Amino acid sequence: MKQKKFSAILVGGVVLLILLILSITTNNALVKKEEKVKLQWSEVQNTYQRRLDLIPNLVNVVKGVSDFEQSTLEKVATARANAINGLSNNAITGENYQKQKQLQDTLAAAANRMIIIIEKYPTLKGTAAYSGLQTQLEGTERRIKVARNDFNASVADYNNKVRSFPANLFAGLFGFKKKDGFEAVSGADKSVEIKF
Repeated sequence: MKQKKFSAILVGGVVLLILLILSITTNNALVKKEEKVKLQWSEVQNTYQRRLDLIPNLVNVVKGVSDFEQSTLEKVATARANAINGLSNNAITGENYQKQKQLQDTLAAAANRMIIIIEKYPTLKGTAAYSGLQTQLEGTERRIKVARNDFNASVADYNNKVRSFPANLFAGLFGFKKKDGFEAVSGADKSVEIKF
């Protein structure tokens, strides 16, 4: 009788130890994946900031042409200011991603309108300053695409862990919830980017 009781306690202890080890390793894995999501989100923010930093340089180069359309420059400045305000909210939510994407797309569209008008000024197009900014902005647009893709990949990896068994049992217990990434919206295949 004592042998059965001891065996039951031993089996119960082993099961509890296994559950404890499983919960600790699952929690640690989820924390790492969540931190990766935050890191990738910071990278998206970084690339947005790079675009925001380059736009004033482009505007300053264009301002050198005295008869350039002032309303176009004002629209770019307004779109940039709105995009900067959108960056201040670092909450990692699907709603925030879409808001920032929309503000960045509005900025890119305003910059594209300015670039289209620049076509009328061949002397401006040929300057070294404009040429250098063109190269930097094109590189930034590629970086934005890569950063968004990397962010979505880290969100998918995190969500796979949160939703798979047995991690899903502990994820709910420890407060890990499914996260949203950038979602395609209608016309997303024609995403706005600054084009020269």
